[in-house]
Amino acid sequence: MNTSYQKKIYWLILVFSVVKLISASLLELGNDEVYYWTYALQPDWNHFDHPPGVGWLIRLTTFNLLWVNEVSLRLGSILSAAIATWFIFKTGKIIANEKTGWYAALIYNCSVYTGFIAGFFILPDSPQLPFWTASLYLMTLLFIKNKEQKLIAWLTLGLMIGLASLCKIHGLYLWAGFGLFLVLTRIKWLLNWRLYAGLAITILCLLPVFYWNLMNDFITYRFHSDRVTHTSIQPDMLGRELGGEFAYQNPVIFILIIIALIMLLKKQIYLNPGSTLVWLLCMSLPMIFLFWGVSLLNPTLPHWSGPGFIPLYLVAALYLEKKSLQLIPGWISIAGTFFIIALISGIGLIRLSPVNFGSHAQPNYGEYCPTLDMSGWKDFSKAFALQVKEDIVKGNMKANSPIIINKWFPAGHLEFYTSRETGLPVIGIGHIEDIHKFAWLNKERAPLQAGSDAYAIVPSNLPLDVTETYGSYFTSIEKPQVINQIRSGGVVRYFYVYRLKNCKLLPKPLLP
Repeated sequence: MNTSYQKKIYWLILVFSVVKLISASLLELGNDEVYYWTYALQPDWNHFDHPPGVGWLIRLTTFNLLWVNEVSLRLGSILSAAIATWFIFKTGKIIANEKTGWYAALIYNCSVYTGFIAGFFILPDSPQLPFWTASLYLMTLLFIKNKEQKLIAWLTLGLMIGLASLCKIHGLYLWAGFGLFLVLTRIKWLLNWRLYAGLAITILCLLPVFYWNLMNDFITYRFHSDRVTHTSIQPDMLGRELGGEFAYQNPVIFILIIIALIMLLKKQIYLNPGSTLVWLLCMSLPMIFLFWGVSLLNPTLPHWSGPGFIPLYLVAALYLEKKSLQLIPGWISIAGTFFIIALISGIGLIRLSPVNFGSHAQPNYGEYCPTLDMSGWKDFSKAFALQVKEDIVKGNMKANSPIIINKWFPAGHLEFYTSRETGLPVIGIGHIEDIHKFAWLNKERAPLQAGSDAYAIVPSNLPLDVTETYGSYFTSIEKPQVINQIRSGGVVRYFYVYRLKNCKLLPKPLLP
């Protein structure tokens, strides 16, 4: 390998990792991140929403929950992005040259989805992407480096796809895309028994997930199928999906990919073997088109199609390799500048803004403001802990009164920040479709007893009618105490703390 490019990749990984580690220490965890913390609290072969990969990663980077903070939880996603950067570089080198690999690595880190959403926040996508990119790399070894007769190559590919699917089940698309490629270009390979040995490894990886769902009435697949099986066409949903992909991929990167695909259609991008371009398109476009189709009928999230764009980073890198002589082309410089400006602006707004951007009816602060997802929970939890101690001393509440919730958010924040600060357990009451993983956590926690007291905590940007929701379970609900969230001298949110007294009706267990 050209030593200079190897050093550049190391420096690229180091610089982005250091920037993310510093950023991780400045931002509290978001709604999804604190929810996936529950996967680590209660490891299992599967969870209500996803397979167990993200929970295992959190266990690893927190040293089995001995070192727990924002940095330790996000460390796994930062390391995963570093590993994926290496694999995308190696893949670019195989399909063309090191310069292409270098450009692909730059694009990977400037994309908002791969570089920040999955490469900074701790999400199921975070551990999936190193396995996803490793799978792409192994595929190039098979059909470019002629390793198709090597059993170990197929077994390793099957393992990587299996591990990707243990993070998010749509990792199985890797086999679907590769299978389409084989049908189009190497149909004789379908007679290679080694391919099926690799597929068997993937199936073995997923047997525990299947078994968990069998024991839980396939609740994961029923939940997700309900999200994507509507039948009425909603064109605005497709528009929202396209707009989300434009933002998530980084607008500059998205436009670069479109230009590269146009150049591909004009046959201005060539590769040897020519089937490599077929592979890149098979591993990307069908997945993206699938979610476009789903979005015509259902609300979708832009990161669902995110992995499908990764092979297109290589197409864009091939275009830049033909057009640019610069170490960092202008396209990448602009994309990186956009990335850094967005990062600094986001951190500044979350930490310092005295304004609730979602509130148009102050002083109620009753509308959603995204900057509040990652701020205010530490200070609130400390203030609430003092209130709990005062309540016990004055006899206002019984000791160890639980915090009850009826939705997975803000339950995740209450679990990670408030419960750990106060020692009070979080107990879910409501429908399993609303509380998700907390239904399983309930099984390990002492349930409400007749005569128990409890707290209900309602952030003003997530309003809840506490009397309607919990009134049937308790004899009385006291007027809430209000704890303000203050940023830069301005009140941006209220936390309403309700005391629920004397449990009179026990909620039904959600699980057998």
